[in-house]
Amino acid sequence: MGDVQIQSLIENYLDAYNSFDIEGMIRLLHDDIEFRNVHNGVVDTETKGIEHFRALAEQSLTIFSQRCQTMKKITITGDKAEIEVDYEGVLAVDLPNGMKAGESLKLTGRSIFLVQDDKLRVIEDYS
Repeated sequence: MGDVQIQSLIENYLDAYNSFDIEGMIRLLHDDIEFRNVHNGVVDTETKGIEHFRALAEQSLTIFSQRCQTMKKITITGDKAEIEVDYEGVLAVDLPNGMKAGESLKLTGRSIFLVQDDKLRVIEDYS
């Protein structure tokens, strides 16, 4: 898969993510998808396999009323891509950390994607 196709795959994933389109996200994922969220150097969420990813994605529908990841920069090397992202979300529920429904969350971070068989095989989010 060439650089243009990899960038398009990631852009399509982000579009589906931003519009809460779980089926659109799933269509772009390898059956053996591995997902990790790393916050302050600690893995706080991890899934393996498409059904576990789907369950996490469905759970996140209840947490945010709005969300948007914006890609600022992409670097592609072979079948691996790293993007810099701005993330904004509006909470739909109160969180255990004290944040309340309606509050906005803004983060900057990066994501790493590994492509296999023209699908996203690994997604790692760092914030």
